[in-house]
Amino acid sequence: MSRLSGSRAIKRGVLVLAVVAVALAVVVFVRGGPDTTAQAQKPDREWCTPGTPRSALCPNNKVFDAKEYATHGDAFECVNFAHQADAQAVLRADPSDPNHLDDGDGVACRGLPAPRDTKPVPRTAQCGPGDTRSALCPQPDRAFDARYFLRYGNDAYDCPDFASQADAQAVLRFAPTDPNHLDGEGKGIACPDLPEPKDVKTVRRATP
Repeated sequence: MSRLSGSRAIKRGVLVLAVVAVALAVVVFVRGGPDTTAQAQKPDREWCTPGTPRSALCPNNKVFDAKEYATHGDAFECVNFAHQADAQAVLRADPSDPNHLDDGDGVACRGLPAPRDTKPVPRTAQCGPGDTRSALCPQPDRAFDARYFLRYGNDAYDCPDFASQADAQAVLRFAPTDPNHLDGEGKGIACPDLPEPKDVKTVRRATP
């Protein structure tokens, strides 16, 4: 008789546990799953002390000095910034864009997350010592180095980055695989809408 009552008690306990488990599952489902707010708002890592500038490594720090990113030449890339607005602030601090954050439309690092600042920054034509000829440095007496526009790999520059169509054609001629996609129609002519001087001698395209 005691065995029977013990068996019933075990069954009753299992049933109670099952009911509790189902109830908890229902509550979690109604609330939309586990609470991830704490995870999303977790503080910066331990090396991000209160005085550390805001960056991709310390995205929640309040301190940000755009000038720190604009005085070292081509030293930073979009991945170094926590927000698009921060990258835009750097472009505003130095419109000559030494870090090459702007593809040519006055907006820096469009792919970065919010907060955002997409009000275009007027670009300034400034040439540093040894700078190759480009849209930012369009002086015709400047030397032109096609390799400059191939240094970042695939699709790093667009037609507006060139001072003339002939310069874009020189890059296509140097790299017929066209990693920058300057010859959108595949006819062997790069950026036909750019101003003179022009070079319309067709380049025989090569496959990557």
